[in-house]
Amino acid sequence: MKAGPGEPALGPWRVSRLDDFARPLTGRKVIAVDGRGGSGKSTLAGRLAALLPGSAVVHTDDVAWNHSRFGWDDLMIDGILTPFRAGLDVRYRPPAWAPNGRTGEIVLPSGTSTLIIEGVGASRREYADRLDFAIWVQSDYEEARRRGVERDMARDGNDEETALRLWWEWEEEEVPFLIADQPWDRADVIVTTSQVLPHDPETEVVVNR
Repeated sequence: MKAGPGEPALGPWRVSRLDDFARPLTGRKVIAVDGRGGSGKSTLAGRLAALLPGSAVVHTDDVAWNHSRFGWDDLMIDGILTPFRAGLDVRYRPPAWAPNGRTGEIVLPSGTSTLIIEGVGASRREYADRLDFAIWVQSDYEEARRRGVERDMARDGNDEETALRLWWEWEEEEVPFLIADQPWDRADVIVTTSQVLPHDPETEVVVNR
């Protein structure tokens, strides 16, 4: 596996049952699932949410939508984290939604006990002290790009050339952001979605530490 720029080569890895991995997360109020684009963060966050009663997922892409790729930490703090930690209902419409025709809002249902923040920068330094647990999802750099481009083509209807161009534009900001932020150093646990060990991704996860 070729790690991304700035990431240390990790190992040895071990396979854990996903329910065993999730069990110590019960009762954690705010969990971050961080990793590069195309690393498999959304899938892992969704599977954890299914195993943690009373949990809800907030995607950084929704907070950042049409605002800034990485300059959204204040929106997450003021719109999501602060009211949630205060025990208040969360109904948040990020500032770029209405001017760009996006309706609705981000809602954390009453009774949500665990917030899972998912996305590139989910465990970022600016609010790391407000997290109870941080997961870094390490991926093969080339594999993540391939998966990300294929996902974006299917989601946005772009041809491969357009999807690749947009991906390179994203990476021009993602790479320096992650090198500066070093989220893997703050992670409580590092997992990988690459097949470094045979496993069933539906029910198992590959863990480094």
